[in-house]
Amino acid sequence: MTETTRIIVQLATAFLGSGGFSLLFGLRRRYLVLASLGGMLGWVIYLLVDAWLHIGFLSYLLAAAFGVVYAEVLARRLKTPATLFVIPAIVPLVPGSSLYAAMSCAVRGDMNAAREFGSQTLEYALAIAAGISFVVAIRELQTKKR
Repeated sequence: MTETTRIIVQLATAFLGSGGFSLLFGLRRRYLVLASLGGMLGWVIYLLVDAWLHIGFLSYLLAAAFGVVYAEVLARRLKTPATLFVIPAIVPLVPGSSLYAAMSCAVRGDMNAAREFGSQTLEYALAIAAGISFVVAIRELQTKKR
């Protein structure tokens, strides 16, 4: 598989995965494409930052921050709660593969590898939480100034 094909598959998967979670949580169909697009664009940010800096924490942090900004902009324009778009935007970033690897290694008894994958999972989860918190805190400060 070429690098271009791999990236296209990742973007399509991010779009469809975000859309699937949107449907699962009962998002109205008229918002479905916008919510799915948020997840895909967040993954684009992750891929770009990771390719440029090779720092996983920063890649996840900036991608999550972008997802929240995207959700806030859509929420204001469409007069809907931002949560409708935040969750689908964050779904592709969830570090499921490293969590699976940690659990798999733990079950096999390879505790060193389990700790390594577990700490990587925790790092990425903290980066996502920090990205979300950073944008929400800035928005709250701006709201209080008005």
